[in-house]
Amino acid sequence: MNKTVLGMLIVGVAAFGAVNVESCKSYHGQNWEKAALGKSKIVANMRSTTIEASLKGYKNGTYGGTMTGLMKGQVEKFSDTELTEIAKLIGTK
Repeated sequence: MNKTVLGMLIVGVAAFGAVNVESCKSYHGQNWEKAALGKSKIVANMRSTTIEASLKGYKNGTYGGTMTGLMKGQVEKFSDTELTEIAKLIGTK
């Protein structure tokens, strides 16, 4: 049983390692310092909890303005757990 749990953990970590946010940087800047397409908030100025709520809101359709359609397509491929981890990686504490 312990080998099964360990195996699942390794697969989960490997899957998260495959999460790639480099394409996001082409819009938001290498350090998240740009307003994407001149319309978004500057991600570098946001807390990780706010980023998480925004990403999950884009995914489920409860958040966003003019960028909703574009962002929904970007985030729907990620699980909620992956979105949480992405937010922790790029947001302020």
